[in-house]
Amino acid sequence: MSYVNKKLEEFNDELKYKRIALIGLGVSNIPLLDYFYSHNANVIAFDNKDKEHIDSTVIKKLEDYNMLYYLGEHSLEHLVGFDYIFRSPSCRPDIPEILKEIQRGAILTSEIEKVLELTPSTVIGVTGSDGKTTTTTLIYKILSENNYKCFLGGNIGTPLFTKISEMKPEDIVVLELSSFQLMNMEISPQIAVVTNISPNHLNVHKDYQEYIESKMNIFLHQNENGILVINADNEITKDFYKYAKGKVRYFSSKQKLENGVIFDRDDNIIKICEDGTRKHLVKQKNMKLRGIHNCENACAAICATLGLGKEDITRKAIEEFPGVEHRLEYVRTINDVKWYNDSIGSSPTRTIAGLNSFDEKIVLIAGGYDKHLDYTPLAKPILQNVSKLILMGQTAQKIEKAVQDEAKMQNKNIPIYNCETLEETVKKAKEIAEEGEVVLFSPASASFDLFKNFEERGNKFKELVNEL
Repeated sequence: MSYVNKKLEEFNDELKYKRIALIGLGVSNIPLLDYFYSHNANVIAFDNKDKEHIDSTVIKKLEDYNMLYYLGEHSLEHLVGFDYIFRSPSCRPDIPEILKEIQRGAILTSEIEKVLELTPSTVIGVTGSDGKTTTTTLIYKILSENNYKCFLGGNIGTPLFTKISEMKPEDIVVLELSSFQLMNMEISPQIAVVTNISPNHLNVHKDYQEYIESKMNIFLHQNENGILVINADNEITKDFYKYAKGKVRYFSSKQKLENGVIFDRDDNIIKICEDGTRKHLVKQKNMKLRGIHNCENACAAICATLGLGKEDITRKAIEEFPGVEHRLEYVRTINDVKWYNDSIGSSPTRTIAGLNSFDEKIVLIAGGYDKHLDYTPLAKPILQNVSKLILMGQTAQKIEKAVQDEAKMQNKNIPIYNCETLEETVKKAKEIAEEGEVVLFSPASASFDLFKNFEERGNKFKELVNEL
């Protein structure tokens, strides 16, 4: 007998009688337009952008479906009388118009929260300041190689709400979850992974504490059957066990854990530890991924999938995994200089991890949109690993000051070049890079000053390098 998702059927029946506000006409909410239209829901869409800044195909869809929509800065003045409010991740859940509507009785939710509520499948959720996309994708790869039917989504892949009807109890949903998606979440995945936590997105969050608390929602709503995977080396995550209701699994690259998964720096092997015995799983030299941070990501992925597959298949999946685009992605070699695209490096900690992944001297291209982060920690790794520094964007002065202050303390000198555009930085890098060096594009900053997102920024960098 084929599986019937009764929870989904009940929700679909309920839609016919509900008034739904869709806030934000971005990637996660667009599939909801089709879904709600097909189930005869009364939908009104909102977006704080003006019409000319919204994809024309989305506007056409709204008009074809005869859905009312309000756009622009004051659009939420019309947020009155709704049963459900679906917010996009970019919309804070505590803006006055939403809070007022919740007080009237509206239920605030999101596309991803409904996936968690309505899927019959096991859900593995991954969050963290760094490494979550690589870890999420690696978990998906390990499980797929072990013959599970998997669905990949959340902050990456395609929105999964419209795929719920295809999901079965024996399947696994793997989600990357950002702090924005987790912000007011009241349901947690059965298996939750927190790769690490460091200051990020402080231009959107009220403070660092709110950012941390948002991340914690990935496991706070688990029951005693839940599994929490945490980084034993991270100052913030190592104490999360105090709040966990279920089982806790640890990973580390700095400690010889009695239980958990470790990357042993003495022999560069990833090991599964159980009551003090250590089983060798993967040698770093056999992995395509570069850097200790990627060994940590692999440890997190192994922790999340323990008991869900065969170790030899898991080993093969990790060894063959080439990495994710824009994450220490090899572009090409020119005159014995290797060029790498690390556009995902949108914070100092990400860029530090990238810098520590190479033995060669580095020509670093950095700088971008200012998320109000502290660039002081970046200075020492730059002086240690970088031969020349090329800067651009809003954060250029902050990075330059941090590096110059540290260089003064260490009585060192480093050539620093300032450029206006990405094109200029690539030309300058080609001009100054010496044989045997690496050119690394890892901005340590967000992309929004010049690009729509880090993918667009990384693609532009690759295009420019391939034109040299």
